[in-house]
Amino acid sequence: MKFFLFDFDGNYYIEDVNKLKDIYFSFPSFSILPPPTKKKKLIFSKHPISFNRYQKAFSEVIEEIKKGNTYLLNLTFPTEIETNYSFLDIFNHSNAKFKLLFKDKFVCFSPERFVTIKNNKIYTYPMKGTIDASIPQAKELILNNQKEMAEHTMVVDLLRNDLGIIAREIKVNKFRFIDKIKAGDKKLLQVSSEIEGVMPKNWQKNWIELFKKLLPAGSVTGTPKKSSVEIIKRVEKYNRGFYTGVFGIIDEDKGFLDSAVIIRYIEKNNNKLIYKSGGGITIDSNIKKEYEELIDKVYIPI
Repeated sequence: MKFFLFDFDGNYYIEDVNKLKDIYFSFPSFSILPPPTKKKKLIFSKHPISFNRYQKAFSEVIEEIKKGNTYLLNLTFPTEIETNYSFLDIFNHSNAKFKLLFKDKFVCFSPERFVTIKNNKIYTYPMKGTIDASIPQAKELILNNQKEMAEHTMVVDLLRNDLGIIAREIKVNKFRFIDKIKAGDKKLLQVSSEIEGVMPKNWQKNWIELFKKLLPAGSVTGTPKKSSVEIIKRVEKYNRGFYTGVFGIIDEDKGFLDSAVIIRYIEKNNNKLIYKSGGGITIDSNIKKEYEELIDKVYIPI
C-alpha cells in the first residue's frame, strides 16, 4: 500500500506506507497513527483578514461571474491563529473522517472524501453547503435555499464531468444528503452528494496519470474549472500550497484507492500558524455571509 499527497498545483509525493517518517494519517479503512496526547483545555484565537480585503476579492469574482468566466468559484484566504494545541494534539483529538499530519509542517482534519475506487467503480462525494446546526430548522433551511441548491448542483455537474474524463456510466446515486460535523464548539450541517462511475480495467497501472486528470478538486475550485483556477490565482494573491490538494492511499494489488480533499487545514509558516478556509461564490452570494462563513470555518477540533 502507498500513501500519496498532491498539492493544489498538482505536485505530488508518493511513498510506501511502511517507509513513512513523521507522516500520520487516518482513513476509515486504514490508518497510521501518532503517539497519543492528553486532552487539555483549549486556548485559541484567530485573526482573519480584513473585510475590506475580502470585499475587494469578492467584487472581482462577481465581475468575472458577470462576464461569464466563472459561475461558481471557491474563494479562500489565510487566517493567522494562536493556540496551545500542537499539531499532534489537533490530529489526535479531532474526530474527522480523514486526518493527516505531514512532517509537522501541516495538519488537516477533513470531512470531505475526494474519490474512492473499489471493485472497479469510482465514487466521489462533492460537499458544498454549510449551515450552523443550532439554527432553528437548519436542515430544511439549507436544503430549500435556492442559492445553496444552485451552488451544489453546479459542483455535482462539475464532478460528473470530471469523472467522465476517466470513467464511464456516470450516475448520481444520492443528491444533497446531510452530514453532521463538529467545528470546535459548534456543530455544522454539510450538504453532500454521491456520484459513481465505472473505471477501465487495470486502471491502477497508470493511476497517477488518471488521478491527475481529476485535479484540482472541483468542490474547491469552481466551474468551469480551468478559468476558475486562473481567477483564483489572480484574486486570492497567496499560495494555497497543500491546502485544497488531495491525500490518499492506494493498494494497487487489490485495486483499491481512497482519498480526501485537504480542507480544515493548518500550516506552519515562519513560526506562525496559518489556517486556510473559504467558500463557494455565486452571483447570488451575500458578501457578509460569505465572510462570516470563512471565519466560522477557522476552528480547532476538540
